[in-house]
Amino acid sequence: MGGIGIWQILIVAVVILVLFGRGRISEMMGDFGKGVSSFKKGLNEEESPSEPAAKIEGPAQDVAPSKDAATDNQPADKQG
Repeated sequence: MGGIGIWQILIVAVVILVLFGRGRISEMMGDFGKGVSSFKKGLNEEESPSEPAAKIEGPAQDVAPSKDAATDNQPADKQG
């Protein structure tokens, strides 16, 4: 007496299965799994140092324009 045996666990499992149904239990376990993975992801994000966002710069100003860029500004009859 006093201990929980395999039969008590099986009876409780059958009662839960009857009350909720297989679909609802699998749905709850899926939600639980998503929550755990989200929690782990949040922990990993806190541990890693935040990296600065990549700085987006415009084209360099000291680069000479290409030959095509120079001819694009000329009228079509003067290209040669």
